[in-house]
Amino acid sequence: MRDCDVIVVGAGGAGMAAAIEAADNGASVTVLEAGKRPGGSTALSGGVFYAAGTSIQRAAGIEDDAERMFRYIMTFNQWKLEPWLIRRFCEESAPTLEWLIGLGVEFPVDGLYVSGVDDTPRGHHTHGSGAVLFEHLLGAASARGVGIHSGVRVESLLVEDGRVVGVSAQGGEMRAGAVVLATGGYGANRALLAELNPEVAAQDERWSFYFGSETSRGDGLLMGRAADADIAGKGRLMVNASPGFSRDVADFHPPWLVFVNRDGQRFMDETWPYCIAGHLIEDQPGRVCFAVFDEPTRAASPSRHPFADKLGVGDYAYSCDRLAEEAEKGRVVVADSLAELAAKAGIDAAGLEGAVAAYNADVRGGGDSRFFKKGPLSTIETPPFYAAEVHAASYGATSAGLRIDPDARVLRADQAVIPGLYAAGETAGGVLGERYIGGGNYISNAIIFGRIAGRGAAALARA
Repeated sequence: MRDCDVIVVGAGGAGMAAAIEAADNGASVTVLEAGKRPGGSTALSGGVFYAAGTSIQRAAGIEDDAERMFRYIMTFNQWKLEPWLIRRFCEESAPTLEWLIGLGVEFPVDGLYVSGVDDTPRGHHTHGSGAVLFEHLLGAASARGVGIHSGVRVESLLVEDGRVVGVSAQGGEMRAGAVVLATGGYGANRALLAELNPEVAAQDERWSFYFGSETSRGDGLLMGRAADADIAGKGRLMVNASPGFSRDVADFHPPWLVFVNRDGQRFMDETWPYCIAGHLIEDQPGRVCFAVFDEPTRAASPSRHPFADKLGVGDYAYSCDRLAEEAEKGRVVVADSLAELAAKAGIDAAGLEGAVAAYNADVRGGGDSRFFKKGPLSTIETPPFYAAEVHAASYGATSAGLRIDPDARVLRADQAVIPGLYAAGETAGGVLGERYIGGGNYISNAIIFGRIAGRGAAALARA
């Protein structure tokens, strides 16, 4: 006997989207959430939705469509993603944005921006934040009579004759016609990180830390795997660069910084977006680089983050006072010459001196001839000189998860469908690639495949 038609495990963006769609397709739905309140990582986000061919784009005079978005994502990820998943993601992006608008979420035209590294504005910033977007999802689910229960951690799936028929939680069982796993990623589970992203997990936790929902412990991934589900996306993870001064996200690097690797060579425009910068740092010898600057530059650095009001952040890793404090602690190397700085930091001295000389010549000439970085640029010529070690190892979301098909059905290693089991958001793997395509990608992935999972689960349960 069933307790309901569809059980959704996890009450973040993916879970709420699944619950709403399942209810709209005639299913009775129960949502079980491990945290104290619904929301997950969606409620912690900036509230950006990545999509192509939307009414907001048309209102802004922008021509775009799902095919262009598909080509961009696949090319940016070197065609290593599964085309059937990415095409479904792209095709459903605009309809899902319109669906959110229908639920009352506001996406102003002036909130549309280029959130990736292509030339097309696809980042749709909601009027508010991720918390505001999620409140609309929560309200819509509640209005449809969805039962939402917080503080309930699901422990395992009930499987009978190869089919998922419910869940076990807190000593009891709940049965349903289908189950949707939307428990988020595994960012808060260091053991899973070590298994699925060993190079990041191996780094010191000063740099390798998670900023996201504390309930993202990989529950869905572990339950699915116990039911014979395959895992997709191992080794993939979007990492942010940080000097390790705090657990605050450091995804903005001021243009006056100069990054060099252990060979003393520059390798990037230091202001390139986080979806590129982190991976470039990962590719350097020892997966590390150094932010190099001099005393006048440090002293001129503002005390607040340049985008403090816009981003709502307080701490600024590269403020003049913070850099002085970290130098006093010994976490920023200080020296009276570049040769001495190189010796202390473990950088090739000849490489560093040559790179700095070339950079200084560029600055005096009015630009960056190598990487075309925009200003304001500062020379590095007045001691003392500084070098802050920077690693790309902090992360706010994870990419590996249960393998799914375009209908969000969970697959075994032999590609067979596990009957009765669906997954969406960070719990599902395969959509999020080695390269992060742009701001709003994680949210759109969660809500798009959440809707697909909810529709499929309702149809199966009521068949």
